Amino acid sequence: MKKKSLPTFVAGAVLLACTLILTSCGNSSGGKSVGGSSHSTPNLYTNLPGGNGPILVVKIDDTPAAHPQINLDKADVVYIEQVEGGLSRIAALFANPSTLPEIVGPVRSARISDLDIFAQYGRIGFAFSGAQRLFYPKIDAANLENLSADREPASIYSRDESRQAPTNLILHPIALLTKSVDTEKKSIDLPKDPGWKFGALPKGGTAIDSASFKWPASKYSATWSPTEKRWLLSYNGAPDLGADGVQLGSPTLIIQRVLITPSIYHDKVGGVTPFSQTVGSGTAYLLRDGRAIPIYWNRSSATTPTTWTLKDGTPAYFATGQIWIALTDSDPVLTPSVTESATPAPKK
Repeated sequence: MKKKSLPTFVAGAVLLACTLILTSCGNSSGGKSVGGSSHSTPNLYTNLPGGNGPILVVKIDDTPAAHPQINLDKADVVYIEQVEGGLSRIAALFANPSTLPEIVGPVRSARISDLDIFAQYGRIGFAFSGAQRLFYPKIDAANLENLSADREPASIYSRDESRQAPTNLILHPIALLTKSVDTEKKSIDLPKDPGWKFGALPKGGTAIDSASFKWPASKYSATWSPTEKRWLLSYNGAPDLGADGVQLGSPTLIIQRVLITPSIYHDKVGGVTPFSQTVGSGTAYLLRDGRAIPIYWNRSSATTPTTWTLKDGTPAYFATGQIWIALTDSDPVLTPSVTESATPAPKK
């Protein structure tokens, strides 16, 4: 993909967005317009205005060569999961038609954990660069629309000539959903109850300045910004900047402890693909409003949403805005504010 100037991208995005608004209709799950529900309706995943459109999940590379990533700040929900070699990889969920970006990337391949993570969202559109040959039957059998690069033309997945392969595959999500939903009438669900609820800051927890969490070969930290009212992310010791130069982060950050075990799959150089178990129950930390609150997560089956509760069983309310969920097998390291000490993780 040849690098375009900012005005060209902005003009293209505005033209495509206007087209989508004019063609918006209905909210049934089959053959719906990319526009989805009314733009005055709050998005179910973020509680922000903009409506609810077809759910698109995009796999994003998270190696150093893939940074800065493109338009992750436009996603409604962002998952960080472990892949081969202890590295991390991103799965970004887009379902707000008013903020759907023209481009996103760099796109990489799917992993076995993705199928369980996103089964709770219904029939998603799944965008990825490819997958291990033995894994493809699982993808074909899953309740999703396979929108991978090997099924779409260069107008949908293009190459950014300013980046090096394999971290240069760029997706055009508006074009993809227009083709898949409006033209081909593929069935992709609109958002439903995600399992979390929005509300006031829960009582308890600890006031913190920052939290760090990691995988064997990837490390993140989050620092609370009182002025921006969100957690500012750093990746491997440096500010995690998007391609537009703005530091990534969100008002709500969940650090979810899960069991990570070897799967039967391997990458092309023999690295074992890990599996993150997101069905079941466990502990987590809810980070919002400058506090870290120990909470519990529960998910009874792959197709039911994850619920998030406090120790007394009441909802652990999320803050309005983008949500990041880090799937790790260890507790974060919390740096408390000078006035308070750290709170221990909850016991099962």
